[in-house]
Amino acid sequence: MRVGPDFQPPPERLREHWSSESIARVTQQAAQPDVRQWWQIFSDANLDRLIAQADASNGDVKIAGLRVIEARAQLGIALAGRYPQVQQANADVFYSAGKRSDGFNTRSGGYWQYGAGLSIGWELDFWGRFSRAIESADAAFFAAQANRDAALVLLHAQVADTYFTLRTAEARLRIARENAQLQKRSFEIARKLFKSGETDELDLQQAKTQYLGTLSSIPEFESQIVLAHHALAALIGRPPGPLPELDVQSGKEGVVPLVDHVVLQDVPADLLLRRPDVLAAEYQMAAQSALIGVAKADLYPSVSLLGSLVWSASSLTGSPNTLALVAGPSVTWNIFDHGRITNNVRVQDARLQQLTVAYQNTVRSAAREADDAATALIAALQRDTILNDAQGAARRSLTLANTIYREGYSDFQRVLDAQRALFAQQDNYVVNRSNAVGGLIALYKALGGGWYSEQPLVDAATRRQMQQRTDWGDLLDAPNAASATRSPSEEASP
Repeated sequence: MRVGPDFQPPPERLREHWSSESIARVTQQAAQPDVRQWWQIFSDANLDRLIAQADASNGDVKIAGLRVIEARAQLGIALAGRYPQVQQANADVFYSAGKRSDGFNTRSGGYWQYGAGLSIGWELDFWGRFSRAIESADAAFFAAQANRDAALVLLHAQVADTYFTLRTAEARLRIARENAQLQKRSFEIARKLFKSGETDELDLQQAKTQYLGTLSSIPEFESQIVLAHHALAALIGRPPGPLPELDVQSGKEGVVPLVDHVVLQDVPADLLLRRPDVLAAEYQMAAQSALIGVAKADLYPSVSLLGSLVWSASSLTGSPNTLALVAGPSVTWNIFDHGRITNNVRVQDARLQQLTVAYQNTVRSAAREADDAATALIAALQRDTILNDAQGAARRSLTLANTIYREGYSDFQRVLDAQRALFAQQDNYVVNRSNAVGGLIALYKALGGGWYSEQPLVDAATRRQMQQRTDWGDLLDAPNAASATRSPSEEASP
């Protein structure tokens, strides 16, 4: 028998009580791209290369993979508890030297004494102490896998978000440079007119102010581009430097795409409950639930089978060799530690309840993140058409302002106002496109997409380094662990 509770997931009724109209508005049911590789929806080879390199070299993902290996070794420790344990082994060799007398003659001499002993104990798992420990270690192993999947979800979202931050900065830089060139021509015209006495100094200074203001934004955008390159380099496990993954000939420089939907293969509620961090929280609950059984087993007597084998011999003539075997059961019961053991059970139960509340909070936060991302995406999509029309109107306004100014029907201020409006509307349009991309990425991340990676848990260089230090057997050579996309209750079902 096994004491302690059998794990039951909390009754999280997300499927019955949560639905999102916002997510439904931006969702399409399709087979491709798979939510595990959602970034393929952008059809951008640069982004694909960056994510592949990040999978191979990112330090956080490497650490998460090593923690899976650690959890696998911890599981091996728990499994070893089921088998007999060598409690003590010893070997002794002594040499004795001295003088012996028979009354008439005194002789010197010496002899050797040999001895060896082995004690073995095997605690029978009457109360499920070791079974529960294995159950806990097994759940911790799957939690480590889910945590690695969560690291991949976060990494892929960060790489995509940073990549499009770079593309947005490139687009804004291009707009700033184009408008600076436009405003520079107006400034030069105003300066010529002022020198010829055809206009006053006010027009000249206003044109200069606007031109220099736009010019001052260029270094900021250039800095954003450099910082985005640095961030991408860190995400793919490199120091700041060139990024050959960004093909300058691809035509993607300064391009911020508009994708107006997410592609899902399942309903959002089910995807949320399979989010890696949600699964990790559930596996942590399962591991802690089993520890209650381990603690409760201390309330009952421990039954062990003990055995000792002892051998002794001597080089002394006539001394016998002995071989003794002793075996029998042993019962240990900590009857005077009842208070300590009982309170330890309470401690483990309180920890389980804390993890239960944390799991519920994680699920609710996931639902809120998904709704927020979908709402932000819808707002950005609605603004896209409006801002596109606005920048078209601003461009037409500038053309008209230049025309009526040249014909003498308006002052120079209207030209400056039209230039300022054009720059602002073009910049707003690109920024809103960036917000739409960010909302799409955030929605996929909130739904737990992007946990797939073709990389092994431990890369070849790290494996060689670890094997030089320690005998890892076949643990490091095992294939990539399957993603922990099933809950503990599903693992238990056939």
